[in-house]
Amino acid sequence: MAIDRRPNACKISPARATISRDRSSRGARIRTHLGFTLSFAIGLVSLWLFAAHAFAQSSHDPWTLAQTVQPGDLLKEMSDPKAASRPTVVCVGFRPLYEGAHVPGAALHGAASSPKGMDDLKSWAQGIPRSANLVIYCGCCPLVHCPNVRPAFEALRTMGFRRIRVLLLPNDFATDWAAKGYPVEKGN
Repeated sequence: MAIDRRPNACKISPARATISRDRSSRGARIRTHLGFTLSFAIGLVSLWLFAAHAFAQSSHDPWTLAQTVQPGDLLKEMSDPKAASRPTVVCVGFRPLYEGAHVPGAALHGAASSPKGMDDLKSWAQGIPRSANLVIYCGCCPLVHCPNVRPAFEALRTMGFRRIRVLLLPNDFATDWAAKGYPVEKGN
């Protein structure tokens, strides 16, 4: 192997330096692009996992979206001048929470998670027409974890009620109703 002993042999020409610089900045652009692509992919996977988790939590609900009502909409329905259109509101939660504050005019028949509370709910429901417009709620905790609303909804549906809706209180009664300035009643 011959060694090049010319004086300029070890020096890089300006043209080669430009190519080398271009290659290194191209590499940096590729690395940056790969970083953004990887971050985007991780973000998409995270979003997909979050959506799947939310679906898994809500997929065990026995009600459909049409069988729910938002607090503001319930308030409008409750103030309907036609008494026949007004829903019957039932708190299926715990007595101390109900006595602390509840939806005006709501009756307490629960807690539906206990045998005594479920018996109370079923006993009360025996005298109600199956076509009644019922809205049930609890508000003790986040709806996805509520121990009372699901059993109450299923029991009423099994008894033949077809116009049952769940008041959507995603966090709890205090946050999603009282703190938003909706009217409350206290006591029993």
